[in-house]
Amino acid sequence: MRKASVSRATAESQISLELELDGHGEATLESPVPFLDHMLRQLARHGGLDLELRATGDVETGAHHTVEDIGICLGSAIDRALGERRGIERYGSAFCPLDEALAQAVVDLGGRPFFVLDPPFPNVHIGNFNADLTFDFFQALATHARATIHLRILYGRNEHHKIEAAFKAFALALRQAIGLRSHDATRVPSTKEHLD
Repeated sequence: MRKASVSRATAESQISLELELDGHGEATLESPVPFLDHMLRQLARHGGLDLELRATGDVETGAHHTVEDIGICLGSAIDRALGERRGIERYGSAFCPLDEALAQAVVDLGGRPFFVLDPPFPNVHIGNFNADLTFDFFQALATHARATIHLRILYGRNEHHKIEAAFKAFALALRQAIGLRSHDATRVPSTKEHLD
């Protein structure tokens, strides 16, 4: 079973996260950022992940610390659950629509952290979640998962729809990338025979 547990406690947030990569899309989420909970529920369901999250944070000063720290914990859990990454597909890509919005995600789990978001989200609020925190969340996730992630928002009018399409596209691409190769289950997916 590819599972991991991560805890993180700082002066700004306290987070406990459990992840199973080969799950059933179940999510149990408690954080002070309801919109992020909604997005993580989409990630779990469409990525086939089981995710349990308990988080508190200093959201009275804004949700930035909590959102970023959840991204750190989720990225760390993905990294730990993948272990040496032997036998994984490594790459994944997907488009996902949500009504008028369309997003694309491309993922490489090759051990090289990098994140691109094009175009950036504006400084507008959805509840207590600022849309531009989408960058901070995925930047933290990519860094700590040791993953390259490219997210493109092709078009859309509603920021909620665009962000949700991006999370769902990422979920679908991640599902592909973590998939196991039955014919090549012991090899590291790199000509270097080493990831990073």
